[in-house]
Amino acid sequence: MASTSSPSYGSQNAAFWRTIFALHCISTLVFTTISTPPEDPVKCVSGNTNCTVTNSYGVFPDRSTCRAANVAYPTTEAELISVVAAATKAGRKMRVTTRYSHSITKLVCTDGTDGLLISTNFLNHTVRADAKAMTLTVESGVTLRQLIAEAAKIGMALPYAPYWWGLTVGGMMGTGAHGSSLWGKGSAVHDYVTEIRMVSPGSVNDGFAKVRVLSETMTPNEFNAATVSLGVLGVISQVTLKLQPMFKRSLRYVMKNDSDFGDQAVTFGKKHEFADFIWLPSQGKVVYRMDDRVAVNISGNGLLDFMPFRSQLSAALAIIRSSEETQERFRDANGKCAGATLISSTLFATSYGLTNNGIIFTGYPVIGSQNRMMSSGSCLDSLQDGLITACPWDSRIKSEFFHQTTFSIPLTQVKSFINDIKSLVKIESKSLCVLELYDGILMRYVTSSPAYLGKETEALDFDLTYYRAKNPLAPRLYEDFIEEIEQIALFKYNALPHWGKNRNLAFDGVIKKYNKMPAFLKVKESYDPMGLFSSEWTDQILGIKGNVTIIKDGCALEGLCICSEDAHCAPTKGYLCRPGKVYKEARVCTRVDDISVIQSLSY
Repeated sequence: MASTSSPSYGSQNAAFWRTIFALHCISTLVFTTISTPPEDPVKCVSGNTNCTVTNSYGVFPDRSTCRAANVAYPTTEAELISVVAAATKAGRKMRVTTRYSHSITKLVCTDGTDGLLISTNFLNHTVRADAKAMTLTVESGVTLRQLIAEAAKIGMALPYAPYWWGLTVGGMMGTGAHGSSLWGKGSAVHDYVTEIRMVSPGSVNDGFAKVRVLSETMTPNEFNAATVSLGVLGVISQVTLKLQPMFKRSLRYVMKNDSDFGDQAVTFGKKHEFADFIWLPSQGKVVYRMDDRVAVNISGNGLLDFMPFRSQLSAALAIIRSSEETQERFRDANGKCAGATLISSTLFATSYGLTNNGIIFTGYPVIGSQNRMMSSGSCLDSLQDGLITACPWDSRIKSEFFHQTTFSIPLTQVKSFINDIKSLVKIESKSLCVLELYDGILMRYVTSSPAYLGKETEALDFDLTYYRAKNPLAPRLYEDFIEEIEQIALFKYNALPHWGKNRNLAFDGVIKKYNKMPAFLKVKESYDPMGLFSSEWTDQILGIKGNVTIIKDGCALEGLCICSEDAHCAPTKGYLCRPGKVYKEARVCTRVDDISVIQSLSY
C-alpha cells in the first residue's frame, strides 16, 4: 500500500517527533518518583457493592463492561476462606482480581451482574523466609517487586521473571508469565513454585470451602494443574518458591543487521542465560541482549529502570497519542517510520534505562545484582500528583492505547517464521513501523513446562504491541500485515497464545494445542464441580462451551473474528477481506485503492 505522505511532510514529521520525544525522555528522567499511582481496577457505586472491573488499560478486547454485585478484600487466609464459603453456599460466581489487573484478556470477569470479585490487594504479606532451605512463602497478592525485595533480604534471588514488576504472584501463575531463558527450568515463574495453598468451593461437610496444600512431590497431578490455572480452580492463598543464592548479571545491548537473524534466534539463547531480542524488521535491525550470570563478588552496582516503564508527563503522552491518531487518519507511513526510528535509536542510545550505579550510564557491560537487574516499573513508585504524570498506559488520561498479540513459536520453526515476516517487509518496507513505534517485537525464550497449561516445548515468545483506535470500527494503517503475522503464527506454526495478552481470535480452538488439557479439566471438575470460579470467557477458551469468536460488522478490525466477508472489515473505508500476501490461507482486512471496486462491493 502506497503512503499518501510527501517527503517534505515526512521530514516535518521527523522534526516534530524529535521535539516531542525529547520532552518525553526528559519527563521520564525528571518525574520518575512523583507520578500518580494506578487506581484500583474495581470501582463500585456504593461501598463494595454494584461494581465494575477492568484491566489497567481500561478496555477489554471486546470492549465489554464486566460487572459484579460485590467485591471482597480479604486480608488473611481465614477471611478468604470465609468469603469463598459464603459465596459457595449461595451458589454465586466468583473471580479473582489483582492490584493492578494487567491481563488484557477477560480473566477477571464474572458472568452477569450477580457475581463476586475477590481482590488479592491486601493478601500481600510474606509468610515465611527460609534462607537455609532457599525458599520464600508469600501470599498471592504480593507483587513481583515485593517478591524480589524480600528474597534479597535473605541473600536470595528469583532466577527468572517478567520484566514488569507490577504483576502479582497469583497473577503470574494464573497466566503463565515468564522472563527469558532456556537455562535451568526455563523462564516461567510457576516452574520455580514448590507448594501452593488454594481455597476452592467445598461441600457442606467442608464448611463450603476447602483448603488444599499442593506440592510437586505429594500431589503432582493437581499441582501441575494449579501452577497455571486461569483462576478456574479457586483462589491461590499462598505460594512457596524455590530461590537461588544471590548472583550478579553482566549485560550489554548490541544492535546488528537482521540478515542472519533467523539462524541467530535459534542458537543465541543457548549462549546467554538471559538472552532476548528487540527486532525492528522495517529497519532491518535487531537489538541483542547479551546477558549472563556472574559471581556476586564481581564489581558493579548496575540498575535497570526501563524507560517505557517510568512515569511520564501526561501532556507529552497526549501529544504523542494525538500525533498517532493524525498519522492513522492521513495514512502517514513516513511519519510513523520517522517516529519509530527516533524512538528505537533513542532507547538504544540511552541503554533502555540501564545505569552502572543507579544514576548514570557510563558504558557496557552493566554489572549488577539480580534484584536490581531483572525487573522494573518505577511509575508505580508514586505519590499523588493529580495525574500531571502517570504510567504511559493510564486510561484516566489521553495516553497509549494499544493491542497486544503475544505467542510462542517452537524453536525448531522460528527461522521459518522470521523469514515469513521478512517476506512481508519486502512487499512493503514501511509496513512494520507500526510495531517499531512501540519499540519493535520483543522476543523472549521459554521452555517446556510440566504445568498442564504451560508451554509445550522450547520456543521463542513474540510480543507485538501496536496502535488501537478508540473507535472499534476504524481500520488501522497496515493492519493486514499485522493480521497476517498473527494468523501465520497461530495457524501455520500452531503457536501457543499468551493467556493474558491477546485478542479473541488467538484463543479460538486453543484447547486442541494442549496435550494435557483433559487432565487439567479433570482437576477443574474435581475442585469446582459447579463452575463457580468459571465464567463464559473461561468456558470458551477452555473449549467447554461456545467459542470466543464474535461475528458482526467490523469484527476483524479488533481481532474478534477472522474476516470471511468484506463486512467484517471496513468496506466503506476501503478495507476488504482478502487473502494474505505470503500466507495465502490467511484472511485479512486489506485496503483496496480502487474506489470503483470498493463502491461496487459496498452495495
